[in-house]
Amino acid sequence: MFRWLLYPLTIIYQIVVSLRNFLYDYNIIKSKKFDKPVISIGNITVGGTGKTPHIEYLIDLLKDKYKIATLSRGYKRKTRGFILSSSESTINEIGDEPKQMKLKYPAIDVSVDSNRVRGITKLLLHNQDYDAILLDDAYQHRKVKPGLSILLIDYNRPLDKDYLLPYGRLREKHNEKRRADIIIVTKAPKNLKPIDFRITTKHLKLFPYQKLFFSSIDYGILIPLYNKPKANKLNGAICKENNYTILLVSGIANPEPLKIYLEENYSSKIEQLVFPDHHNFTKGSIRKINQKFNSINNNKKIIITTEKDAMRLMYIDYMHDSIKNFIYYIPISIQFLNNEKEHFNNQIIDYVEENKRDYKFYKTKYKEHS
Repeated sequence: MFRWLLYPLTIIYQIVVSLRNFLYDYNIIKSKKFDKPVISIGNITVGGTGKTPHIEYLIDLLKDKYKIATLSRGYKRKTRGFILSSSESTINEIGDEPKQMKLKYPAIDVSVDSNRVRGITKLLLHNQDYDAILLDDAYQHRKVKPGLSILLIDYNRPLDKDYLLPYGRLREKHNEKRRADIIIVTKAPKNLKPIDFRITTKHLKLFPYQKLFFSSIDYGILIPLYNKPKANKLNGAICKENNYTILLVSGIANPEPLKIYLEENYSSKIEQLVFPDHHNFTKGSIRKINQKFNSINNNKKIIITTEKDAMRLMYIDYMHDSIKNFIYYIPISIQFLNNEKEHFNNQIIDYVEENKRDYKFYKTKYKEHS
């Protein structure tokens, strides 16, 4: 109602961000470029563009052929500095998204550091043989100049219809998308019509050097959070046939797409508990979940949460035993539209191959002359 009161703060924010970008654009403040292939993936909009599944897509694409590492900020972790994660690393130490990546890909090096220059330097001190380093949520981290920059834009939140923080949700002006080599319009409908592709493409006003792709979300099968023996194997058909009631528990930026998916594929009976993004589930939070679940007047009922929330829920020791058998999470992945998967894959692999080869060539020549 009084959102307009934030507009003066937005003007101040715009001046600060524009000045910062000006200083980097004209090399008054220098960006660090590394010899190794560095791929940055990030966004301009605050939260909810699908960074984690897109990072995981890159990991799946590269991990079998190349030695790779990831570097994240480690949002909401309770530690500082550089940490190279292990299988024992906790969410408090590295954050929920890095923990999720380490659990899914234990063979790759997952690291965190809010200072990306220091983080990459420490990674290379740890292992000089990386073929590529993936930077998570680093579009605004201009101290590093990535070799390949990927910008994610939510299909449902066009940049030209939004405003800078705090009045809107933009971290910087929408024309800063010019820094990206690849732009992916995420969360697009799978049945997007050709006319909608053309309209979106026209509104983006891309430069000739920029490549544009569209991706959509794929939801996976339900997985019991605690892998309890009594947890039933459930899917959408079983839930629909048996008139299940679902309690959707979420602590992500935008749970609405998941709610719509569950309504269409699992049950029309959806109850919700919505917590803030990256929510730390306290004893009070668990009490609220337990009370809400027990208040549902249906013998056929389950709790469904997101994969990111599952990382924070599965390690707490004060979850009520009475509901452990009923909690499931649903993983997500992405797929490219317009049969562009191979085109995207080739662009990533070509970049890594070319720059990996150049790095090894220069390394060899350096050794010959030293």
